[in-house]
Formats: sequence, C-alpha cells, structure tokens
Amino acid sequence: MGTINNVTMFIFLGLSQNPEVEDICSVVFSFLYTATLLGNLLIMMTVHMGNLFKSPMYFFLNYLSFVDLCYSSVIAPKMIVDLLAKSKTICYVGCILQLSELHFFGSSEVLLLVVMAYDRYVAICKPLHYMTIMDRDRCNQIMLGIWVGASLHSTILLCFVLQLPFCGPNVIDHYFCDVHPILKLACTDTHIAGVAETANSRTIALGGFVILLISYSVILQSLRKQSAEGRRKALSTCGSHIVVVIIFFGPCTFMYMRPDTTFAEDKMVAVFYTNVTPMLNPLIYTLRNAEVKNAMKKLWCRKVLWKANDKYFEGMILLTRMIYICPVLVNATV
Repeated sequence: MGTINNVTMFIFLGLSQNPEVEDICSVVFSFLYTATLLGNLLIMMTVHMGNLFKSPMYFFLNYLSFVDLCYSSVIAPKMIVDLLAKSKTICYVGCILQLSELHFFGSSEVLLLVVMAYDRYVAICKPLHYMTIMDRDRCNQIMLGIWVGASLHSTILLCFVLQLPFCGPNVIDHYFCDVHPILKLACTDTHIAGVAETANSRTIALGGFVILLISYSVILQSLRKQSAEGRRKALSTCGSHIVVVIIFFGPCTFMYMRPDTTFAEDKMVAVFYTNVTPMLNPLIYTLRNAEVKNAMKKLWCRKVLWKANDKYFEGMILLTRMIYICPVLVNATV
C-alpha cells in the first residue's frame, strides 16, 4: 500500500506575525546573508590565490567556507523572500529538498570540524610526520568520506520523511523545513520516525563532540611538554577552531540533544546556527589566524599595487616621452 499524501504545499508561520518586525528582520537577514557570502568567498579566494591550499589546515578551511556558504544558502534566500511576502509557502518537493540539503551540509560541517581537530592534533602531537600523514591523497580521501557520511545521514532522514502520510494539515510552525515540525503534521504515529531521527542526529552531533573533546584533551596534554613559545603558537592556530566549534555545537546541542519543547525556542536558536554562525566563521578565522590575515594583506596589496603600477607605468611612459620630445622641440625651435 502506497503512502497517502494529499498535501502538495506547506505554509510557514515564519518568525513573526508582525509586518513591521518582518520588515526589520528582512533587512537584518539580508545583511547577514550578504556578509556570509562575501566573507566565505573571501576565505576561499585567499586560500586558493595565497598559495595556502597546499597546507592541510587551509585545505579543510576552504571546504568549511564552502559548506558554510551552501548551508546558509539553503535557508537564507527563501527566508528573506518569505519575510517580504504575504504568503509564506513552499511546495512538497521543495520542502523535502530543503530538509535534505540542510542536514547534508549541517552534518558535513560537523564532520569537517572533527577532521580539522584531528588535523591540529597531528600537527601539534606528531609534527615530524604531519605532511606524511596528512598528504594530499589522504586529505582527498577524508573529504570523500565526509561527503559520503553526510549523504548517508541525509538519506536516512529522507527515507523516514518520505514514508510519512500527510492528509490535510500543512502549516509548519517554523521558517524552514525540518524533521520535527514536519513530523507534527503527519497523520500517523510518528514515534518510531521521531526516535530514529533523534538517534541519527544525536549520533552525528554527540559522536563529533566526543571526538573533538578527546582531540583537544590530548593536544592540551601534549602542550604541557612544550616551551612557552611553542604553546603560544599552537594555541593561536587552535584558538579560532575552538571558538567555531563552540558557537556551532552550542545551538546544535540545544536543538537536537534535548527533549521536545516549543517551536518558538527552536526558531530563535535556529536563527543563530543557520544565519549567524556561517557569517561569524570567516570573521573568526580572519581575526585569530595570523597566516590568513597575512595572506589577505598580500592579496590586497597585490591588487592595489597592480592598480598603482598601471598608473605608475602610464605616468613613467608619459614622462619619458616628455623628456625625449621636449628637447627635440626646443632644438627645432632654436
């Protein structure tokens, strides 16, 4: 027997029912999304053009920026349009795709943060073998594993959602499609699907968090044996990653590691990890990472110098012509 589905479209309640609040939110989130795009694109350009891509650390940072950009793009554009629209709707297929992409890029970020912690562990605890362990082939294999793991997580959730029958209710008390709000609309017992979704999400989030704690515990233990200069340098490279882990795992833990509560709380927390965190990551890596800052300065100086050199050479050519032409004209006049 096939799945009964009489719903072809869902309606979002959104963040607020107040038009004035929605207008303000549309401006704020447009700014956040623009900053997210520019910041992450700048990181990616810096890594590629600043010859940092050969380093495993910046290899993964490049992909983290790509995932942040995609993760935000799954939610933000639709959200901004809905804030300006009277009718906040999304078709069934669009909702399923949004849910799938959200969990694909979200789990990709979790796995990337775990891998970046492992990269720091190898760099600090096994510096002599770092480039051997984290060579380009190994990095490519790790990224392939991340994409496969994220696809598996997303596909499992998708299979449960696609089996749900929807008989009539189609109002989602959220501003995007996620598993918990959709389960509330299904006209069947969703206990098994809810438990499976919770177990799936918690396995990714909790497993990643435990590995991160172990990695940094070993790193801190190793730093006790190093000199003050070595500790300072190591902590400077780990500091930005630790901050990113905290601001990403904090809201995610609140969302997926607790009992069900009201969707009003969910929406406020979701705003942070879908809109704010992807914007903050480039800023954190830029401010706290000297190598990234230096690479950006070099790229900026190179760009400025290119423009300055063009004007300089034009001026020199003009001056040279005047130096040679003026005496000729004077001699001709004489």
